[in-house]
Amino acid sequence: MKKIKVGISIGDLNGIGPEVALKTFEDSRMLDFCTPVFFASNKTISFLTSHFGISMKFHGIPEASDALEGKINVVNVWKDSPDIQFGKPSKTAGNYAIKSLQAAVKALKKGSIDILVTAPINKKTVQGAEFTFPGHTDYLAQELEGKSLMFMVTDTLKIGLLTDHVPVGEAPSLITRELIFEKVKAMEDSLIRDFGITKPKIAVLGINPHSGDDGVIGKEDDTVLRPALKKLSEANHLVYGPYAADTFFASDNYLNFDAVLAAYHDQGLIPFKTLAFGKGVNFTAGLSRVRTSPDHGTAFDIAGENKANPDSFKEALFMGIQIFRKRSEHHNLTRNPLKKQRLRRVGKGEDR
Repeated sequence: MKKIKVGISIGDLNGIGPEVALKTFEDSRMLDFCTPVFFASNKTISFLTSHFGISMKFHGIPEASDALEGKINVVNVWKDSPDIQFGKPSKTAGNYAIKSLQAAVKALKKGSIDILVTAPINKKTVQGAEFTFPGHTDYLAQELEGKSLMFMVTDTLKIGLLTDHVPVGEAPSLITRELIFEKVKAMEDSLIRDFGITKPKIAVLGINPHSGDDGVIGKEDDTVLRPALKKLSEANHLVYGPYAADTFFASDNYLNFDAVLAAYHDQGLIPFKTLAFGKGVNFTAGLSRVRTSPDHGTAFDIAGENKANPDSFKEALFMGIQIFRKRSEHHNLTRNPLKKQRLRRVGKGEDR
């Protein structure tokens, strides 16, 4: 099979993102699975590999389309040498993170890379005239066609969010019937197209404690969530809930579903990271291209100390490759359904 070209945005240079990304390819066997393309510069990668004692040869290229199989490729996005100060949030590091991300997304849109794996950024230091988004997900939703869904996934646990990087006090007012329909559709489509689940079964968590306790603790579950889920169920979607979030994971009820849709960020990510931290992947579902990321942030407290574990970045890489292949397979099977149906009949001895 063709090797997938994996674009890697370098993330915050002062955090652990560059370390876990480079450590992932310290094992040369990784080149059997994909062709990596880092978006940074030769000088920056040289400094980082030297600092962390990583033995690695890389191939500098002007464009991602020039990437060579069997090589660790580095697109020279900048020529200068950034001042890297591990563990310290800085506007300078934020600017380079965005330069890397923008170059990688441009290559992704052109088809010069097949998937994108993003190293963590610091949401405060990246803010500026060219980047006014609360994170990767919102930026990618603008740049790539589709309706995005923040989807935290492992092989056995998948949690999506109705609302993601918004203040918790604003989340209930943002949850409308239209948003519920949009996110359920994005989750269903992804489970079918990206994970090969034919008829996905989805659980939805309540907005308020105990899903509102019949209106005693908030009205949103009764006035917005339940009517939306009822309408989806009547349209033959396997969508159930709302479930009280405090007992849903403790009782292992999540094992009865293909995915869970949480109302807001921490409601979904606290159980996900408790159950799967270091093995989880942040996948932006619903878009025209595949993007994954590790399930951790910049971890400034250990940055530069050669302590960061690359396991989650590796999981993000392998999950991205798996999703790309599954999506391609789904496209090939569904792009001409009439032809496929006829081939099945011929195989049974009909239409000869």
